[in-house]
Amino acid sequence: MADPILRTVTRTQGNNASLKDGTVRPVGFAFDFVEVDPLIDAFRRMTRGMEFDVCEMAITTYICGREHGKKYTALPIFIVRAFHHGAILVNTKAGIKTPKDLEGKKVGVNRGYTVTTGLWARGVLAREHGVDLSKITWVLSGDEHVAEFQNPSNVVPIEKGKKIADMLASGELVAAIGAECDHPDIKPLIPDAKEAGFAALAKLGHYPINHTVVIRDELLAANPALGPAVFNAFVDAKRLYVERLKSGQIAKMNAVDEMHKRVMEITGRDPLPYGVEANRQTMGEVIDYALEQGIITKRVSVDSLFAANTLGLTG
Repeated sequence: MADPILRTVTRTQGNNASLKDGTVRPVGFAFDFVEVDPLIDAFRRMTRGMEFDVCEMAITTYICGREHGKKYTALPIFIVRAFHHGAILVNTKAGIKTPKDLEGKKVGVNRGYTVTTGLWARGVLAREHGVDLSKITWVLSGDEHVAEFQNPSNVVPIEKGKKIADMLASGELVAAIGAECDHPDIKPLIPDAKEAGFAALAKLGHYPINHTVVIRDELLAANPALGPAVFNAFVDAKRLYVERLKSGQIAKMNAVDEMHKRVMEITGRDPLPYGVEANRQTMGEVIDYALEQGIITKRVSVDSLFAANTLGLTG
């Protein structure tokens, strides 16, 4: 019997490049890579139409999708991580001196409320700066990947014909998350945001997960060995990348490579740990934030989010 061929979407990056170029070959199956640009379109297509067998997926889209019965399950592959302290922009003429000053105001959110950057940035505001998120009106520029999701009462769509960047520059919005706005009055709310992220890592172990990898449930049911096999393939590719990073073999380091290197220097560990146990604290944060922010309505356990026969795997 021929090995199954899995229609797969994942954006090419250091920790999966050797899967994409064939240096690492999976055992027991083959990838058929499909390129989707922008990647967020793949999240929507997978969530709404189950178009792929394996798909990189935003962690909040996944958790929200699971609550609404989407038939996919994650593997504990955490392929993209990032810090989000710098994602919050503020209009310097809006009278916002501290994050707490956002309370009672309107704050923009690029795309949907369940976007992962928004979840983590709001988490920073609440946990590190004591902001009451319920006292802010969140203004969205787009809709959600999970069509069934209902926004909390303090989340509203942008007015037709308006743009987040323009509203931020004019002061109609005092701040915005995940927006791009090239205007002299706009700056990051949190000073030295990049270093603030690394400081939170050193002090709190704060190291946000952005993306995981999901597989259609029917494939896992038909072939239980598939989950561990896909996990191991991604681990093999990631290990090659980390070895190159450690040994200085990456000739042209990009911003993501530099971040991984800095994380490795701060923690003394693999900057991209895969597996449930190494990420239990961070996944707990994701669940807490999703519940507190109204992205999910019922608490779920970390273990329930991943294929059962991958819970003990590490990489």
